Amino acid sequence: MKQRILYCWALVLIFSCKNENTTQEQEVTEVSTPVTATGISHEPMEEYVELNATSAFLQKWIVRANTTGYLQSSNVQLNKYVTSGQVLFTVKTKEAESIGNTINVLDSAFKFSGVNNIKANQSGFISQINHQQGDYVQDGEQLAVITDTKSFVFLLELPYELRPYILNKKTLEMVLPDGEKLTGTISGNMPSMDVTSQTQNIILHVNSKHPIPENLIAKVKVVKSFRNNIISLPKAAVLTDETQSEFWVMKMINDSMAAKVVIRKGIEATDKIEIVSPVFSASDKILVTGNYGLGDTAKVKIIQQ
Repeated sequence: MKQRILYCWALVLIFSCKNENTTQEQEVTEVSTPVTATGISHEPMEEYVELNATSAFLQKWIVRANTTGYLQSSNVQLNKYVTSGQVLFTVKTKEAESIGNTINVLDSAFKFSGVNNIKANQSGFISQINHQQGDYVQDGEQLAVITDTKSFVFLLELPYELRPYILNKKTLEMVLPDGEKLTGTISGNMPSMDVTSQTQNIILHVNSKHPIPENLIAKVKVVKSFRNNIISLPKAAVLTDETQSEFWVMKMINDSMAAKVVIRKGIEATDKIEIVSPVFSASDKILVTGNYGLGDTAKVKIIQQ
């Protein structure tokens, strides 16, 4: 019996030691976070904002009826170019429609027709037609709209706080939805502000080799600042707190350890951020992915640079 008791105690001691060693091994084992790293870049950088500009024709003329009656003929088509003085409509008065040629039968020298010609007051293309042949119209009623092709512009919706950035500029870069780039020449601004958005329309003239439709929205780049040969990092490398009052990066201090380095950032581009301080060297490795949530010092494993 004594031998059996001693044997049981020996087994208990062996398993206890084994579990203790296993626990100690687990405590010693550290997890390495897989990360990717990059180096600094020396390149020019500009900080800018993208705004919307809508194509429009500033000058349009309304063709109106000069008497009450019936449209006897209509010589207009959408997008058709017309010249100043061209006859667009003929209107027969309702009195002439009712009387017919009775007056001419009574007196052939009178030559009464009751038909009035309506002519284009300016040259342009027909952008809108409101009535067709046979319609009854009132005096002064809108019949069509003539648009002046020479008045084509883009209207830039500029927030008033960004006005200082275009005061001394003559041109702005524009990008159409299909990727085509144009140069817009600043020729003036509208004298009123949009009360809701507090934006002011800036008039931009463009030279295009093909017609551009009205109400097309283009992107306009307004440059706020430009600097040459600055130190920059990808935006993904820069971390911040909830209030965005402190910014830092995770820098490799050896082959397997990364440490937190507080930075002061400068201008921002689409995918880059200027690093004002501290000054990093070309050999420094900065974490790009896997850096979120790491402590001040963390054990990491670089899987790609």
